[in-house]
Amino acid sequence: MTAYAIAHLRDVEPCPAIVEYLEKIDATLAPFGGRFIIHGGPVERLEGKFSGDLIMIEFASRELARAWYCSSAYQAILPLRTEHSRGEAFLIDQVEMPHRATDVLHRPHENSPAK
Repeated sequence: MTAYAIAHLRDVEPCPAIVEYLEKIDATLAPFGGRFIIHGGPVERLEGKFSGDLIMIEFASRELARAWYCSSAYQAILPLRTEHSRGEAFLIDQVEMPHRATDVLHRPHENSPAK
């Protein structure tokens, strides 16, 4: 099942380390089939607050996404980002198709309204 590595980054310090991170990340994704779906860009806020940048990278499975994140190649460049920004990063699976909004009521999940 398709999975995504998602990061919500704030306070990114534009510096040589961030440039180096951006120059090197694509090579870490290639062996795992990762591809950018969202990489920052203008946000049209409809509700609530939002600041920073949203990044979404698609993988064929959560296993591949986890293997990429844990790879020595990615771990080697990760401090270039984490030492010059703050934010959250996580893995999440795509919903199974077909999907209806009420499907979340029938599965255990920490963010589910049924909890």
